[in-house]
Amino acid sequence: MKKIISSKSAPAAIGPYSQAVEANGMLFISGQLPIDVATGAFVEGGVKEQTRKSLENIGAILSEAGMGFENVVKTTVFLNDMNDFAAMNEVYATFFTSDCPARAAFQVVKLPKGALVEIEAIAAK
Repeated sequence: MKKIISSKSAPAAIGPYSQAVEANGMLFISGQLPIDVATGAFVEGGVKEQTRKSLENIGAILSEAGMGFENVVKTTVFLNDMNDFAAMNEVYATFFTSDCPARAAFQVVKLPKGALVEIEAIAAK
């Protein structure tokens, strides 16, 4: 049975999807853009700031589900420009410091609203 997870501390879904779905002890978090909930806009700055905000949004959803970053088993990072990989990775490493999850990272042609990064995650209880 699935349970919809939604946090007011992360951007609301803007389409026919949920922030996250929990099923059989697994949490599937939709791609998170670097949106500041207070303003509804992207955080100012470059890929480092956007990566931090995307991961903070993931953190809010994890918390709502009673989990933390230690529960994350897989992430997918979508970058507007693969040249930003090192900068993204620098910030990413501050959220995952040991027993890091599996990860894939891709450069994509375009991200929603012109974002520089979008991150999705899967966590397990």
